[in-house]
Amino acid sequence: MTTRHLTIKDLPPSERPRERAIAQGVATLSDADLLAILLRSGTAQDTAVHLAQRVLSEIGGLTELPRCGMEDLQAIKGLGPAKAITLMAAADLANRLSNRTRYESVTVSTPGDAAGLVMEEMRHKLREHFRVLLLDTKNKVIGIEEISIGSLNTSLVHPREVFRPAIRRACASVILLHNHPSGDPTPSREDLDVTKRLTEAGRLMGIEVLDHVVIGDGRFISFREKGLMSS
Repeated sequence: MTTRHLTIKDLPPSERPRERAIAQGVATLSDADLLAILLRSGTAQDTAVHLAQRVLSEIGGLTELPRCGMEDLQAIKGLGPAKAITLMAAADLANRLSNRTRYESVTVSTPGDAAGLVMEEMRHKLREHFRVLLLDTKNKVIGIEEISIGSLNTSLVHPREVFRPAIRRACASVILLHNHPSGDPTPSREDLDVTKRLTEAGRLMGIEVLDHVVIGDGRFISFREKGLMSS
């Protein structure tokens, strides 16, 4: 016998998030209502709205969603791989939109300006994320590109991948950014090696690497300020 999962359609029309969004606007919906629309269906015991409420309760609220991995979400009864990845994709889209609107037309004058663009997001990452901050001739931010996720090494951070977006968007210079999940931004030998390699590659292409900023937990270290940029 097939178990039928409860769906939003099992709710009275006045309680259906999608119908209320159409009639009253998306902004009127609660966090649980919005998640329910993404989840589409619930379980044999719960509607999508009830499942969404339980998800928020178990992870500690909507602000914790970006920090949840597949294993965290699938540990919640009623969330399989498809539902878990849907929620993760939605959280990542929200992060990307927030980041892009936050740094649009910002001028970077100091290492602190660069660190401030990504600190609150990158300080909580559980793996190392390497990004490149793209700048125009007046040091205004054109964009931030994710280059790799994982341990920082020369195979994952290749000059071709770092400078491809810089060439495509006609950047004058770049700032390298990556986080240390330990929270300690002290540069490692790998950090120094990668920085030297990328600085030399940028010089050949006429794109200056202004700095490499390592993000820790509420702290950062600038290679430029520490005199660690290769001459």
